[in-house]
Order: sequence, then structure tokens, then C-alpha cells
Amino acid sequence: MSETTPPSPQRRGGQGAPGGAPRGRGRGRDNERDEGDDLLDKLVHINRVAKVVKGGRRFSFGALVVVGDGRGRVGYGTGKAREVPEAIRKATDSAKRNMVQIPLREGRTLHHDVKGRFGAGKVFLRAAPAGTGVIAGGPMRAVFETMGVQDVVAKSIGSSNPHNMVKATFQALQSCSSPRSVAARRGKKVAEIVSRRGGPAEAVAKE
Repeated sequence: MSETTPPSPQRRGGQGAPGGAPRGRGRGRDNERDEGDDLLDKLVHINRVAKVVKGGRRFSFGALVVVGDGRGRVGYGTGKAREVPEAIRKATDSAKRNMVQIPLREGRTLHHDVKGRFGAGKVFLRAAPAGTGVIAGGPMRAVFETMGVQDVVAKSIGSSNPHNMVKATFQALQSCSSPRSVAARRGKKVAEIVSRRGGPAEAVAKE
């Protein structure tokens, strides 16, 4: 009797791991990291919401997660659940489904300076020379680290809400253009585009 009775009361939220999934500690974050193929995930923000009902307060959690492969692919997602691990799992799955490919210069920085805006969130991203590092704070740093950017200077000049900052950063990243895409759009060669630009992307930014 002592071998069969303890597991049932201690497995809170165990219904989220059927089919032989590992029980006990590590059922949340560790399983998420094993699912992706060399994907990095970072928890940006957790919001706790309390709903007052007849019997008292009922808590739920909302998670914001950023996922990337370290080679230019990155995505973000949100999830809500009654428990934190389940909210993180939902957010991670949503981020994996919404990943986008961002062109990187030399695999380490952006091709040109760019601005992004979402709601009250405003961000300004600048390409940086080698050795600069990731000069960004909060949610933006999580996006760059998971995406694989090594040199960038970023500044948030709007709302400090993590959701608005992340969405504004993605809006800015998706507006980035590589010399190859600009050359194809203009009907020219890549050498002509690159040789004419004085800065990181003057010719690209004007397009």
C-alpha cells in the first residue's frame, strides 16, 4: 500500500504528461528543450491574474516565451494556464509555430539600422561592428540571444511593457532587408548594392 498511494496526491497537473512522459521534477522546461532541434527558449515574462469567485481567489498565469535556433530563426508566443509550467509549455509551442527567418550580416549583426513600433512600444535597432556585443535590455536581449545576434545596439524609447517591446522588436526585425533581396528587387547585382553603401545599410534602408 505504501508504494502505490504516494504518487497520486503528489502528481499535481500530471495530466499534461501522459504517454510515458517523465514524472517528477523537470517536467516543464526540460521537456520543452528536448522537443526542439537545437532550439533555445527564454522566458521573458510571467503575469499572474487573480479572479475573485464565490469561494475565494482563482489564480491563472500568462507566460511570454521567445524561441530561436541561434542562426537567424526566432519566434515568440504566449500561453495561459492555471499553473506556471503549463503556461510556459503553451507559450513555447506557440513560439515554435510562429518562427520567422531574419537575415543577418556575417551571421552576427543586422544589415542596417531599423525602427519598430507596436502600440505604445517603440524600439530602435542599430547594426554594430564586431566585438560590440549585445547592448540591449530586458525582453529585447532575450530576442537577440535566441536569434544568434552577437553585435547589436538596441534602445527602447516607448512603453516598457514586455509584450509591446517584443512585438515592436519583431516588427523591426521583419522589416530588415539583405543586400541579396534588395538586388533582386532592383534587378541589379549584389556587388553593385554593397559597393555603393557607405554605412552598414544606407542603400538598403532607403529602399
